[in-house]
Amino acid sequence: MIVKFSTRQDDVFMHGEAALVLLRGMGHTGTVPGAILAADLPEALARLERTLEANGDSVPVPPAPSAAGERADAPEREPPVTLRTRAVPLVDLLRNAIARGSDLMWDRV
Repeated sequence: MIVKFSTRQDDVFMHGEAALVLLRGMGHTGTVPGAILAADLPEALARLERTLEANGDSVPVPPAPSAAGERADAPEREPPVTLRTRAVPLVDLLRNAIARGSDLMWDRV
């Protein structure tokens, strides 16, 4: 599942599992579709920032298992992407929405 976060000005697309973790980190239940009114976004952002401070180095989506029979001389896999890194576009979207007085909506794509 892909989740699209939208404001009047911008959109951000995110992998479903990471999106659900971040929604819960904002204090939302994680249901999709959903919305947060502009007046409630500062508190949602503050909650998300506290979540990232406490759990930002976790990995919301486990890396794919290695293929059977992988060669010993195969290149090393990239490190997994942390929750903090995945949250950057959403945090930027929230800050812009707060500055412009816009609501935040999200839905499945």
